[in-house]
Amino acid sequence: MIVGITKETFPGERRVSLVPAVLPSLTKASLDVLVESSAGQSAGFPDEAYVEKGARIAASRAQVFAEAEIVLQVRTPGAGGESGQEDLSLLKQDQTLIGFSEPLAEPAVALRVAERHVTVFSMELIPRITRAQNMDALSSMATIAGYKAALLAANTLPRLFPMMMTAAGTITPARVFVVGAGVAGLQAIASCRRLGARVEAYDVRPAVKEQVESLGAKFVELPLKPGSAEDAGGYAKAQDEHFYERQRQMMTRVVTNNDVVITTALIPGKTAPVLITAEMVSGMAPGSVIVDLAAERGGNCDLTKSNQTIVSKNGITILGPTNLPSSVPLHASQMYAKNISALLLHLVKDGSLVIDLDDEITSATLISRGGQIVHPRVKESLDTN
Repeated sequence: MIVGITKETFPGERRVSLVPAVLPSLTKASLDVLVESSAGQSAGFPDEAYVEKGARIAASRAQVFAEAEIVLQVRTPGAGGESGQEDLSLLKQDQTLIGFSEPLAEPAVALRVAERHVTVFSMELIPRITRAQNMDALSSMATIAGYKAALLAANTLPRLFPMMMTAAGTITPARVFVVGAGVAGLQAIASCRRLGARVEAYDVRPAVKEQVESLGAKFVELPLKPGSAEDAGGYAKAQDEHFYERQRQMMTRVVTNNDVVITTALIPGKTAPVLITAEMVSGMAPGSVIVDLAAERGGNCDLTKSNQTIVSKNGITILGPTNLPSSVPLHASQMYAKNISALLLHLVKDGSLVIDLDDEITSATLISRGGQIVHPRVKESLDTN
């Protein structure tokens, strides 16, 4: 069975779905790897490195799609924008596609892929269960995003993060407030703490208090009682607007008392909830910084603009970065390759793809098969769009 690796075409995307180091594990499973020329170049993996590990280099992108029974990508058509959808004409019947596909946000594209009788597995939908931890690409990429958010904040803030005792006097530490203590939030907390900042954090899930405090941050208690904060897959669950309104009111004091706010609240397939209002921003001290990791889904801050830096009237800088993992392409690719190859090897038995719908990992990630959308949540998204 041939596994194909394509070069990413989404603007600014520097990651690659598979790195040379994982090829031996695929070869051991009787899989041959065909790599589009220069697919890993931007991430620091030249064609020669793939050849040394036993891969073949394809003469063209079309050759990869023509020969491969399974194609691995970082961004499949649903997550690849207009450039990604150019691959639709290259897909062939009964081919299998694995990667980020944003099926809940782009169900119409998922349907177009399904109609070509392509079997799709989506990396976003890996269930958060113990035996799927090594496949959890969202967590891997969120780790990088949280780290980079801390660096962006430190680089933008017009003051130092750590406390310093100098001959010119004592410099007090910067104060950082992290909203959301998922993987990205926890990594942002840890990175800001390493840089010397004083950190506070909030999450709708009280159970994460211990994790926040174990990193040396203070957990902010807001007397709110959300509905179920997690869905069955372990991902954040949307709350009603009344809850978010009360949350914003109670967060105002905390936000205005901090120099940096890093927001990480995302709901799969939904527009990001607005947690930081323009009024809160107006109450922050001039020079303060907001890093909004939900910018790609509309942002957690009223003023966020995707991929833009906005400076408010009172001098607050709001950063709306997207695709931060691509800014660290070597390690992001290494981590993603481990995740996607683990899922691939879970699906392959004796050199053939085996789809066991009784397996929780398989059923949770399978989007389309036999010309149909088979994932219940994606079907629901199609019905409501």
